[in-house]
Parts: sequence; structure tokens; C-alpha cells
Amino acid sequence: MKIIECVPNISLSGQPRKLQSILRAIQSVPHTALLHLDENPSANRTVLTFAGEASCVVQAALACITASLQQIDMRQHFGAHPRLGAVDVCPLVPIQNITLQETAQLAQGLARQAAKENRLPVYLYEAAAQTSARKNLADVRRGEYESLPHKLQTFPPDFGPVVWNEHTQKTGACVIGARKPLIAFNINLNTQDPAPAKKIAAAVREKGGGLPTVKAIGWYMQNFNRAQISCNLTDFETTGPAQVFEACRRLAKDLGFQVTGCELVGLIPRQALVQAGQFYAEDKEVSPQELIQLAVNHLNLNDVKPFRPQDQILEERLQACLNN
Repeated sequence: MKIIECVPNISLSGQPRKLQSILRAIQSVPHTALLHLDENPSANRTVLTFAGEASCVVQAALACITASLQQIDMRQHFGAHPRLGAVDVCPLVPIQNITLQETAQLAQGLARQAAKENRLPVYLYEAAAQTSARKNLADVRRGEYESLPHKLQTFPPDFGPVVWNEHTQKTGACVIGARKPLIAFNINLNTQDPAPAKKIAAAVREKGGGLPTVKAIGWYMQNFNRAQISCNLTDFETTGPAQVFEACRRLAKDLGFQVTGCELVGLIPRQALVQAGQFYAEDKEVSPQELIQLAVNHLNLNDVKPFRPQDQILEERLQACLNN
């Protein structure tokens, strides 16, 4: 069986009835399992993770997009996280018996269908991008939803309408692509001031000359009462969570602040935690499970909310769901 994962980020939080309607649409598709849900009120954003047989996951992704557009009005949306539309980004991720290139073809088909059926502007990114200028999500999303009246004309979507009318004002645009497993985690500071978080983010992100395959922004997260460096690791085998965490800790100390721990958003591959544990193991011979615990302890993944390995390690969640 070809298995892929889908991780749509939708511009919705704190509205359980609307969220349940979207979840029902996803769960109505057979051979697809909802693995995780991460809702952030301050970001006004929910990250969903579901996986299963590749063609079924594509159907579920389309159902998710359609249901989200019915429930969300971008004219009323405000939040800390950058966003372009009701379904801000919808990546497909190869998990088993399928290549990234094959997954990119599925993403392109999903984008074409979502645009046609929903009159939705859709941009392609990462492995599904048709030009190098659209590979990086940050480049595609620059200016956010508020830029769309101009952006649709000067930087037109790959599929869908280019007009700014009542319908596109409500939906915004969507970014669909294919990528490797991504780790989204936020590093917490002992301050409410976002300024040091923004300075640290600028120093560690690849685009600013920092760490390879790292994207980062700084913000204040009201629901945790903390400033955070919000990081996306697009290739954890190149730069893993431990390397980013320690770099942020050094930079925070130089600015007179402390890193208190991390918040994991969504799921993390088991190997990424093992790799982080090896960073802290000091060449000692320890089991993979002990390495995972080392990573959890040193990164303090329980800092602002509980980290549950059985629920947040990708392989464990996927296996549990497939067994059911």
C-alpha cells in the first residue's frame, strides 16, 4: 500500500462546531485515519494530520478544503500566524512505498481539482512547485491574506481565479504541495516581549544566513504567556531539533534571556527524536527508547503542554490507527 500523510493548516480555532464539521468531512473518506489535531487560539489556527492510502488521502484533503471554505470567512480572521487563506497550506508527505516525486504529482492533481471545484486560487510549493520562485512557502505567502488584491494579479496562482471579488475575499488563497516530513516546534523564552524572539529567529533561519533547512519567526503567544521562536525544520537529517534548540539557547543567553523548553506542533518522526537524543547522549551506548527520553528531557517538550509520545510520534500514531 502507498501511504501518504496530509497536514492541512486551517485558519480556525475556538469554534468547535465548525471544526467538527471539517473533521467529519475528512473522516467520511475510507482508508484514512486522523492522527493528530493541534489547535492554537492565539494563532487562530488548527493543524490537522491524517494519513492512509494515497488516493484516499487526496480525497480526504479535497473534502477538508471544501468543508473549510464553507466554514471559514477570511474577512473575519485575525491571528498571530502568517496565513494566506482559509486553508493556508496543505502539504502531502510520502510515508511508505511512494516517492516524493509521485507525491508531488498527487499534490498537483489535488490543487487543480480544489481550484476548479471551489473557485479557489491555489499556489503550488516545494516539490510540487512549477517554478523555483514558488518553491519556498514563505515566498509564496509573503504579504499574507491582505496582499491578495494585488498579489493575484502580479503573482497569479497556479490554478483558480485571479480576481478579488466577494468569493475570493471569503476564501483567500491556498498553498498546496509535497514535501519531506517537517518538524514544527516552538522554542519558549522566559519573556512576553517578542523582540528577542524575532532577533533569535532572524539569526537561526537559513534565509538569514543561519542554520540550513531552518525557517523561523518570532512572536508572542498569548495563550502560553510566552514569546516563542517558531521553527519549521524542512530536513531534520540536515538540521535537527537539538541543534536549533541549542543555537537559540546560546543566542537567548547573549540577549539576557533564557530558553525554557519547547512546544511540539503536530507529529514528529521517531528518528528525529532518536537523533536529538544522540546529540545529548555524549557517545554513551543507550537504547532508542532511552534516546527518545533524553530528547524529551533536554528539549523540555513538556514546557507549556504535555508531550505524549504515543500520540505525537508519527510512526506510533500511524501504526495504532492502521491496526484499528
